[in-house]
Amino acid sequence: MALVLAVDTSGSVSPSRFELQKQGYAAAFRNPQVLNAIREQASQSIAAVMVQWTGPRLHIVAVDWRIIRDAGSAEAFANAIEAVPRQLFGGGTSISGAIDYSRLLLTQCPCHPVRRVIDISGDGANNSGRSVIEARDEAIKDGLSINGLPILAIEPGLDRYYFDNVIGGPGAFMIPAANYDTFADAVLKKLISEIAGIDARSARSSARDVKRTMASQTRQSSQPSSPYSEASGANIAR
Repeated sequence: MALVLAVDTSGSVSPSRFELQKQGYAAAFRNPQVLNAIREQASQSIAAVMVQWTGPRLHIVAVDWRIIRDAGSAEAFANAIEAVPRQLFGGGTSISGAIDYSRLLLTQCPCHPVRRVIDISGDGANNSGRSVIEARDEAIKDGLSINGLPILAIEPGLDRYYFDNVIGGPGAFMIPAANYDTFADAVLKKLISEIAGIDARSARSSARDVKRTMASQTRQSSQPSSPYSEASGANIAR
């Protein structure tokens, strides 16, 4: 699997919030469960790159492509994530731009992946650049999967937005984080699921379950809580 980790550095992400994102990813790659998931792959390895993104043309590779196959390479990747400084500080929230840039990076992967995945984490809806739906659909046509980690600290309904507009492709899913303090737990769950892969049939079944839940929640408007809260451990696929 070739995996692009696209990390939000828009204006709503304070220095402390950015640091929580960095530490969450670093801790996940040090977790034995992630390494076990990697070792269970046919190649016993994955390729990963980390990107910081904000506006439509504001992206930068924070940690370049690396092959992760053992404890040493996983630790090196985690160390690189921790060491890299924040290099973007605003310019809008262009999820579409992040998807487009990630598509380009996947063509530069130093391997021949069977699966190509874009992992988008962020705390806001697309408000800059072209339509995120157009970007998503073009990525899907290329055979890519887009998974999401919406952070609900600022926009509580962002999980619904990601489900409707951002995630897509074979086995696509999302795991929301209720806030930045729970981000590390959400990243760990998502990485394990991404690396292990999701059966397409299960993904379609999960998507139907989510749509039924959304319809039920709409009817039961007196219940204000989101069906996608991190507390529920929701793993949402489409």
